Amino acid sequence: MATDDASRTPKVEMTADETTTAEAIEEIKTARDAANWAKVSGALTVGEVPAEARNINVTGRRQTGPMQGFGKMWQKTYRVSLGSAVTPQEVISEWKAKFPNFWPEGNRFYGPLTGIAPGDVALLNLTMPGRLKLSTGVLVLYADEESFTFMTPEGHMFAAFITFSAFEDKHGETSAQAQVLLRANDPLFEVGLAAGGHRQEDKFWVHTLEALAANFGLSAEVDTQVVCVDKRRQWRNAGNIRYNSAIRSGFYTMGTPIRALRRSGR
Repeated sequence: MATDDASRTPKVEMTADETTTAEAIEEIKTARDAANWAKVSGALTVGEVPAEARNINVTGRRQTGPMQGFGKMWQKTYRVSLGSAVTPQEVISEWKAKFPNFWPEGNRFYGPLTGIAPGDVALLNLTMPGRLKLSTGVLVLYADEESFTFMTPEGHMFAAFITFSAFEDKHGETSAQAQVLLRANDPLFEVGLAAGGHRQEDKFWVHTLEALAANFGLSAEVDTQVVCVDKRRQWRNAGNIRYNSAIRSGFYTMGTPIRALRRSGR
């Protein structure tokens, strides 16, 4: 049976008085099995992670959706056709199991060894311009057999929902899709998006879907659609810059020699 791909992406209806994150999530939940949802409450906590995974911008942070972001709101959709030899369930199972393997080189995803499940918090070490290694993370907001959704924490580049899904189209072929509903989290990240960040973000997810297709022995072209949903900037959220993960990651990197001296002193 064909599945409408739109049903696999959280839809949040925006109003003049934009709702809180908790209210928006409750609105999204009505269409899904509650057992597949993370319990969103309080600050994020991170479980055991490898020593090389830097946890400097995740523990203690709260979740942020587009309603709490600063910049213009965008919806970006990246889609690739995988033919009829693989089912949506097989695609999502493989995507969850090998999620970090499909990312561009130099970017790391540190999630639980058990895979991707609702409530999991993963750390991200991302390569940025100028060789900056940006440290942030994501919360697994939702996960089932045909889709999973990430939500970003305070300080991430974006205040966003990121949904990965697979579905059968009207021709009986399986498509895989990544869809991002985002705002830049603060004024600095908004400037970064305008100065080439959008292009880098598009390249990142196109590479991911190409790698996913290659995993199934396919060389497929990725279709990209970008829509500006709201051109307004939410100046009331400009103070989000105090959590900016790029600034904090930069200071952390500059402090590496000092930390090394302290360790040697002990």
